[in-house]
Amino acid sequence: MPAASFDRRLTPARADLAAEYLRGLVEAPRFVEGRNKRIIAASVPLRRSPQADASLETEALFGESAIVYDEQGDWAWVQLDRDKYVGYLPAVALGAPSTPTHRVAALRTHAYPGPAIKLPPIMALPLGARLTIAGREGDFAISKEGFYVWWRSLAELSAYEPDAVAVAERFLETPYLWGGRTSEGIDCSGLVQTALMAGGIASPRDSDMQEKTLGEPIAIDDPSTPLARGDLMFWKGHVGIMRDSLTLLHANGWHMKTVSEPLAQARERIAANGGGEVTSVRRLGGAP
Repeated sequence: MPAASFDRRLTPARADLAAEYLRGLVEAPRFVEGRNKRIIAASVPLRRSPQADASLETEALFGESAIVYDEQGDWAWVQLDRDKYVGYLPAVALGAPSTPTHRVAALRTHAYPGPAIKLPPIMALPLGARLTIAGREGDFAISKEGFYVWWRSLAELSAYEPDAVAVAERFLETPYLWGGRTSEGIDCSGLVQTALMAGGIASPRDSDMQEKTLGEPIAIDDPSTPLARGDLMFWKGHVGIMRDSLTLLHANGWHMKTVSEPLAQARERIAANGGGEVTSVRRLGGAP
């Protein structure tokens, strides 16, 4: 099993099996190399255990890569390439690997079976989904799978959003969903991760990981260091992003949706409801 220093969320090691790259670092009766696969569903749940009612850890989006270490029945045990999260997802959602060229830049866009918007869509792709574009017909990009996707809803993988906060603002009023990463439902750290990665800033999945690794700490409530757009506000188990020096944007379980509200109001309510005080403020540098 993994040593205590390993985070089970990011470590592909079980009592019976571990990734080959962990040989010598963890104890397991069997080590495997893993197989590269690609997500072929619009979005798919990654769960803590191979059960449909198990806790939702996060979601994987169309076109994202995963390493499969084990597959039994309807479930595959994988590590996501995006943020290295480990868990179980439905094996039917996995397909052959591909090299993506574009990402979905709209909050959600439909994939059609042909170049016409009146056709019944095949699926609705979420922001951040990845596609391998093989051609173009009029206003439609044609994916490797034969999906027709509105060209202006896509961006090249290397084209980053200039304002990550503006990306997060698109999710205003999105329902809160623990582990969610799409406009159907999103959680606090999923909102931050999605926005930052659209802006070209790599981000871990959960708020505790984000607090440890993103940006640089700045003083809390220091008049000489006023808050700025894009600053990250952390509480124990929660994160939000500042729209300006006074306004917090966050997905939260109080409103059960993504909201924009005065930071002072959020701090007072979170403290009053047992969430404690702000633990840190992190300021990000520019996107690469």
